[in-house]
Amino acid sequence: MPYTKAYGGTRIAYAFGCQDDVSNLAAVAAIGAVCEEPHSLMFPAELNSVARAVLRQTWGVFMAIDPREKIALFIDGANLYAASKAIGIDIDYRRLLTEFSAKAYLLRANYYTALVEDQEYSSIRPLIDWLDYNGFTVVTKPAREFTDATGRRKIKGNMDIELTVDALELSPYYDHLVLFSGDGDFTALVAALQRRGKRVTVVSTLTTPTPMISDELRRQADFFMELTELAKSVGRPQAARPVPSPATE
Repeated sequence: MPYTKAYGGTRIAYAFGCQDDVSNLAAVAAIGAVCEEPHSLMFPAELNSVARAVLRQTWGVFMAIDPREKIALFIDGANLYAASKAIGIDIDYRRLLTEFSAKAYLLRANYYTALVEDQEYSSIRPLIDWLDYNGFTVVTKPAREFTDATGRRKIKGNMDIELTVDALELSPYYDHLVLFSGDGDFTALVAALQRRGKRVTVVSTLTTPTPMISDELRRQADFFMELTELAKSVGRPQAARPVPSPATE
């Protein structure tokens, strides 16, 4: 049976809470009919979200995407940067576009980030400029500076509203949204898109000591794509970040 061949004892035991191979086989048998096409997999409702995610990953990170679909990539820049930094990789955005374009019709790739306007040098500016010229729609806004109760200077640059509004406005034109974020604030957006008949894949990671994705968001999404798996095709070793030169008098 393909499922038993595809899974080792440890992973399937983790997914189903089983402790032995006999229970593992029983759990796998409960999945139902064998499917040749990964995107046609149907899971019984009693399977938890971890089990669903692990089973889908048997066929690779892209199995959630039907080649007949129109897809849109929505990237929460700050969140994806934090997740990729946590697993020690940089994202190769050219390869990211190439990979997703090869799997389905890529309608749009949006990248959202806030910028600190008064900085003499911003290490993110070269990336923003490159994305702008190479197939991404970049959405930015000035980050807000404030002083907290202890007198420390802090910067806030939340792009959740902009990403949510754009995802809903564009929804009549795509079938499947791929959201690069682990922010639980997007759970309501995912639910709203599902009510409109859209499928949603969330990209983040569970491999860090503290997961970078909220449990509510992962449960709500139709599919979860593990960033460490995706990084095998679109990642590269983390480069040293440029450091701004100190100001001179």
